[in-house]
Amino acid sequence: MSLFIFLTVVQALVAAALVGVILIQKSEGGGLGVGGSPSGFMSARGAADFLTRATTVLATAFVVLSIALAALAVKTSSGSTIDTSLDRSVPAPKADPLAPAQGQQPSQQPAAPVQGSAPAPAAVPADPLKGAAKQ
Repeated sequence: MSLFIFLTVVQALVAAALVGVILIQKSEGGGLGVGGSPSGFMSARGAADFLTRATTVLATAFVVLSIALAALAVKTSSGSTIDTSLDRSVPAPKADPLAPAQGQQPSQQPAAPVQGSAPAPAAVPADPLKGAAKQ
């Protein structure tokens, strides 16, 4: 796990350096580019070549680190067993909707009405339209 953390820190540093190198490059619109005279430390041409090469090297390092981190993450998190808890190819057994829930005991006697409460309603047919047609 420490290798994963080390590579993550290195990738963050490479990403920050890549952003910095890209931002200091001179663009056509001016951007954040650093202007310099040809008599300076590095000529404009030399600075552009250096920054282009630095961008290429940092971008390559970033991509390589991304692939290495992805491979390391898959290697450490993959299990050797296949989880079949979501397998939908096997039909589930039909549940009886009228059966009591698991862990509950069916009551042996119907509940007695509470004194002073309204009487229980009469049995209603399963389909009220069919019941009305019989009358």
